[in-house]
Amino acid sequence: MLCAGEASGDLHASALISALRQADPEARFCFLGGDEMAATAETAPLIHYRDMAYMGFIDVVKHLPQVRRNLAAASQLLNRVKPDALILIDYPSFNLRLAEEAAKLRIPIFYYISPKIWAWKEWRVKDIKRLCTEVLSILPFEPKFYAKHGYDRCYYVGNPSVEEIDARLSKAPSADDFKQKNGLTDRPIIALVPGSRISEIRSNLPIMLEAIRPLAGKYQAVIAEAPGIDPEIYPKNVCRVTGQTTDLMAVATAALVTSGTASLEAALAATPQVVCYRHSGSRIFYTVMEHVLKIPFVSLPNLIAGKEVVPELLLHKCTPATAAHALIDILPGHDDREAQLRGFELVRRRLGSSPAAATAAARIIARLK
Repeated sequence: MLCAGEASGDLHASALISALRQADPEARFCFLGGDEMAATAETAPLIHYRDMAYMGFIDVVKHLPQVRRNLAAASQLLNRVKPDALILIDYPSFNLRLAEEAAKLRIPIFYYISPKIWAWKEWRVKDIKRLCTEVLSILPFEPKFYAKHGYDRCYYVGNPSVEEIDARLSKAPSADDFKQKNGLTDRPIIALVPGSRISEIRSNLPIMLEAIRPLAGKYQAVIAEAPGIDPEIYPKNVCRVTGQTTDLMAVATAALVTSGTASLEAALAATPQVVCYRHSGSRIFYTVMEHVLKIPFVSLPNLIAGKEVVPELLLHKCTPATAAHALIDILPGHDDREAQLRGFELVRRRLGSSPAAATAAARIIARLK
């Protein structure tokens, strides 16, 4: 049984299902997740992640009855099926509660794609130590973090984005073919990747659209639609593409990206980027988060490199003016662009080339045996 609560988790879990099935052709699956997992597992999810992807305290509180129903349904499935293993994919608030149920049934629990407890809510490491058989990490600095907290069963298995992006890049169309397919003009492209949740899109996309306005005569904006999101949330007067985010990054001159997996994917595609995360835009909230967060950066390229590779515009610092300025600095002919590209090479070296899903599947099966 697997549980993924958002689009990136659905994608990574799908690859893990495929690897588990390759290692054990008789394996069967049940899950909470999305379309990618459904296609690979050849069965429908108990709950689709679009009915689970609530972000932030207020969003969760507003949907608390739905969250409780989801947890009850997942617990019932767990008790009915009693799977040989429960595999959690990020989504900690929900998944750690589900892990409590699995622990009562003495079901082995594997955390594939650890929650970012090194950034905040560090106290969750106690629950993970108590509940999880192994943590299968996709970030190279996480085993050291867990070891510092007395947990020595965290293993770096490689980063799935490396394989996924490289596989897609090998099939990516040329810039001309991409533009022709999507009815675009000949102008260079600025990619807008505003996130995978409705709250993120509503907060970040208006800033991004304003930021590129000064470049409208020379460049064209293209929005990467998130899977499972109602297209009506996006503006109709800006070109949008669905299911082509990697292709878009591959042909884009630069990108405005909401912090998350997309920032790492842009780095692996060697697309210079500005990380934009508006959310509430509150200066007070920013000050609070400065004291809560235990890390110097929030974007994955910077965390993996251990230094600032891409600019991060967070909360009240993310305005149309600051985003436009940072974007201009990474366009062709500017020194910041070349510095980013060198930084992306460092990110790739640190991630290595281990096949994450296959390595994780091998560890899970070996542990169960």
